[in-house]
Amino acid sequence: MATDVSSRENAKVFLGFDFSTQQAKAILVTNDLKVIQEIAVKFDTELPEFKTDGGVHVHDDHVTVTAPTAMWVKAFDMLLEKMKSENVPFEKIAAVSGSGQQHGSVYWKIGAQHLLNNLNPESSMHSQLKDVFSVGDSPIWMDASTTQLCRDLEEKVGGKQRLTDITGSCGYERMTGNQIAKIYQTNREAYLNTERISLVSSFVASLCVGDYAPIDESDGSGMNLLNIHTREWAAECLTACAPDLADKLGSVVPSKQIIGSVSPYLVQRYGFAQDCQVIAFTGDNPASLAGLTPSAGDVMVSLGTSDTIFLWLSSPKPSTVGHVFVNPIESTDFMALACFKNGSLTRERIRNECAEGSWDKFIAALENTPMGNNGNIGIYFYVTEIQPLVQGVFRFNSHGEEVTSFPKEVEIRAVLEGQMVARRYYSEMLGFNFNSTNTRVIATGGASTNPAILQVIADVFNAPVYTKDVANSAALGSAFRAKHGWLGPGVDYSEVVSGLKQPPCVAVPSPGADKVYGDLCDRYKELEARIQNRTSLISTD
Repeated sequence: MATDVSSRENAKVFLGFDFSTQQAKAILVTNDLKVIQEIAVKFDTELPEFKTDGGVHVHDDHVTVTAPTAMWVKAFDMLLEKMKSENVPFEKIAAVSGSGQQHGSVYWKIGAQHLLNNLNPESSMHSQLKDVFSVGDSPIWMDASTTQLCRDLEEKVGGKQRLTDITGSCGYERMTGNQIAKIYQTNREAYLNTERISLVSSFVASLCVGDYAPIDESDGSGMNLLNIHTREWAAECLTACAPDLADKLGSVVPSKQIIGSVSPYLVQRYGFAQDCQVIAFTGDNPASLAGLTPSAGDVMVSLGTSDTIFLWLSSPKPSTVGHVFVNPIESTDFMALACFKNGSLTRERIRNECAEGSWDKFIAALENTPMGNNGNIGIYFYVTEIQPLVQGVFRFNSHGEEVTSFPKEVEIRAVLEGQMVARRYYSEMLGFNFNSTNTRVIATGGASTNPAILQVIADVFNAPVYTKDVANSAALGSAFRAKHGWLGPGVDYSEVVSGLKQPPCVAVPSPGADKVYGDLCDRYKELEARIQNRTSLISTD
């Protein structure tokens, strides 16, 4: 009998969706989390009738950015049809979860729920749902048209820091609450005709369950509307944005909660099992965290065109820089995020200028300079940084004096140390403690193959560095989360992913690094404040 149970268990597969800015993707994994199929629909090329560029429409004012909601529905149809043509074993799928680009919002018009509940399996979803949206073009994360509404929200709740303390973020243009406020103020009729507002994540979940799906706590904490401590909508934020907003948003649920079974439409049209469960969908950043399979206290560093820091925190310090979300895989904890525009392109620029475009020469020069760079610090913002909001290149010698240039080998170490010290500094501002003996750094992204960069990270963060190359981490994390939710309450995420290959340790802190970089972080903080506060610094491009 035990063998039969085990056999049935091993036959189960789990499905993860990801609706990102440019494509919709599905990943299918086995019970032991091995990827068996990947299928994608690219918006620009496979849905040309919507005339998107990079999956979006940039409006004439250059700050309003939207995506056609109906395009996402049609992409869902196409994704399922592709899966069918590739013989995906729908009947073996035990659970489904997914993710969507954070901050995007969908507006269902009055009466839409009835249509969603009664889809005809003989017709596509798109043909039946294309006209059920009160706002046809969904605002997305790239939209920057709500600056004044952000300031209004902050003022109404008692200031920027108070809004941050409540929701985990100060007012950001892309945050959904401010986008909703814009629609209420500029398109009142559409707002009043709205029955439910979904995030992109809960919108796709709604297509799966055939009913309005709740917003999950993790994605919901990227809206400037959720109290991240109580995990409930913050009444004062709702009132500040628009009337009757709680009713339009519906409930908020833990990220691992089962929100229902797949719809009769999916059962009859594609052959899903009737008991296939749908786990709450979340945002793409929280889902990517799940895809990296971290543990409590980990730091995840994504090294790309922009560098992004993900932090697993138990006691965050919400800051007006960066964001604090509810943790998607441990709902009593938090996930903090900070993004830095000046990432790989900045490192490559210094490599080209100082090492003849060669990483080998870059590494050799780095190895000829000591930790701490003899007190020289460089701050390189070739494009306007997010935190601080500054552009320029700033160099300081060991006495804190501004200088116009460094020797090439000093410049090479300065760009790496300056970047990583900044990553550590902002992580500490959000509540992370780099003195913990349990800290691991998980590095991913293009630059995570460079041993010199990884060694600097280990030294600056005073923690061992592990590398993990995870393609399509949001869709993969969604598939893992599908199994996590399917296993039920009381199962720790670490148990779900325990059978996966552990990432290798590639760098450990050098002796004395903690003292060197502890001091350097203190100096960096002072120098960055000078850059922000003074108007006449020596700066070169």
